[in-house]
Amino acid sequence: MLQIFYESRDFFLLRNVYRKLESDVHSSKRRFMELADQCNALKKGREESVSRSVSNNRQYASKSEDNLKKVEEKYSELKMAEYADNDPVAFKDAISVAHAAANRRTGIASSQILQWCSNNFPEAKELLEHMFQEVGISDDLDYLEMSTPGN
Repeated sequence: MLQIFYESRDFFLLRNVYRKLESDVHSSKRRFMELADQCNALKKGREESVSRSVSNNRQYASKSEDNLKKVEEKYSELKMAEYADNDPVAFKDAISVAHAAANRRTGIASSQILQWCSNNFPEAKELLEHMFQEVGISDDLDYLEMSTPGN
């Protein structure tokens, strides 16, 4: 007897679940129909017109032209960077830097050699200065003359 009670109880539970699911399906179908009607109502005012199509095409063309200009500018920058090593202005700047470096190095080297020799051989200082002048190392050697092209 108890088993029949449990079986009937399960039957009622299943029947209640089934009714609940049927109700949910019915309400979902109704909601779907409402949303479909709303969607169709909203589409009525949104048909594609010729003027809207032309406007969209113009906007797209304008964006495409802007992108093309950016690409062309980038290409020209890269092309100019390729020839940057042959730029005459850059050569002049490099020559100036090299000239200044050579002057510094020559001045430092000759004065350090003379100072070291004078410190280690104080009695030969005059002889060293005379030898430097004979070889061509003098005060005017400290600076290189910067020549201009064509001279």
